[in-house]
Amino acid sequence: MSGTVTIPNYGNVTNGNSTVEETPLASPSQRILPAPTTIEETGLPEELLVQLLVRTLFTHGELTERTAGEIMKLPYGVMKELFTLVQREKYCEVKGHGESLGVLLRYVLTEAGRERAKAFLDLCRYVGPAPVTLQQYIAMVKSQPVNSLTIDRRTVTAATEHLVLTPGTVDQLGEAVNSGWAIFLYGPPGNGKTVLAEAIGKMLEAVGGGEIYIPHAMEVDGQIIQIYDPITHVKIDTPQEASRSLIESKKEYDTRWVLCKRPIEFAGGELTMATLDLSYNDSAKYYKAPPHIKSNGGVFLIDDFGRQLVRPRDLLNRWIVPLEKRVDYLTLHTGKVFQLPFDTIVLFATNLEPAKLADEAFLRRIRNKIFIADPTPERFKQIFEEVCKKKGVPFDPEAIDYLLSDIYEKYQLNMRSCHPRDILEQIISIAKFNSVPPTLSKKFIQRACHTYFFVEAAEYDQTSS
Repeated sequence: MSGTVTIPNYGNVTNGNSTVEETPLASPSQRILPAPTTIEETGLPEELLVQLLVRTLFTHGELTERTAGEIMKLPYGVMKELFTLVQREKYCEVKGHGESLGVLLRYVLTEAGRERAKAFLDLCRYVGPAPVTLQQYIAMVKSQPVNSLTIDRRTVTAATEHLVLTPGTVDQLGEAVNSGWAIFLYGPPGNGKTVLAEAIGKMLEAVGGGEIYIPHAMEVDGQIIQIYDPITHVKIDTPQEASRSLIESKKEYDTRWVLCKRPIEFAGGELTMATLDLSYNDSAKYYKAPPHIKSNGGVFLIDDFGRQLVRPRDLLNRWIVPLEKRVDYLTLHTGKVFQLPFDTIVLFATNLEPAKLADEAFLRRIRNKIFIADPTPERFKQIFEEVCKKKGVPFDPEAIDYLLSDIYEKYQLNMRSCHPRDILEQIISIAKFNSVPPTLSKKFIQRACHTYFFVEAAEYDQTSS
């Protein structure tokens, strides 16, 4: 049985002599995945599932087919078949009925089963949802590609309405996201490159196909790799229409998969070469997926690029093949190398000059390069007005003229898009301390800029606004 792999119709994958058509799933109702009804339909080795059930019984004690199935995310039929196998090996025994109707049975490990469980725990300590196969995961990723989405101007405008962007930047963002290829956001600090990455995530959420399936875990060569991460992956409810269709067809939903928003994964200065490989826990004896695999179907932001612990050139060399071929190669501790889809929009955000970080060959592979410039005085005022509205502080255009002429020009300061927010928060803190309403008075502006920019502060009455 271990040589048989069943691949549901998730997308285009060739396995042996079977090929699944490449057809991205068009709507959430089509993405409701019927659960396997037999061990064979899971596509997993029988021995792997037996070991998982024995470890689950050892960890949780007495279980029925239903309670064990809730933990392993497998339906009654598969669990009944598994318990029969475990009973046949004399690893467990029936303690009684699990309910008054007598359909479910209560199982516990035998003494031989407990000894066997300890041996299985020495091999792997994973207890939880049953994994999907590597082929099933590849098929699913290919069925819900990030570049299958259509991001129009209205979607980009709605996702960035909290920002004040030039029409040219809106155009570049929309075109870049639609391409599905990597994006290089560069320019002076404080102009919203990280916020733009979050906005791209909102764009993906807003359009049809903004949800994807993520497996709890995946099996490769007998090893378990945990993929679903509740921090990265935001779970959403199964569409009612699709749930109804399953009920009507008397089928169960394959809960080994979790319907999620398209993920947004962040990595900053802590990023190392090891971060981009499988993380193997020596004590637990199973793996966790690296961030760029967890972000498949979504966005992976490398913030402050060039300030990582690893040299930029080493990091870029690691990404050349994934960015160009849209596949990545990972290695198990056993030496097994396997290929995975690399279907994520990688965002490199940096304050440094791109030419100083990467050579022409690498920059060629990053097809979208967007310069995020300092705001013009007009845009600076717009941003300040928007922030005032959000903070509930009366906006005064004359106060901004004073700020620009008597602070920025005098001290030769560069305007940044983050300054209106930061200065206004300083003003609110000063006003709160003095028990007065926050305003854009000259005295408040002077005091806020003194603490924020290290510029001279004018003497003023602390109790006056």
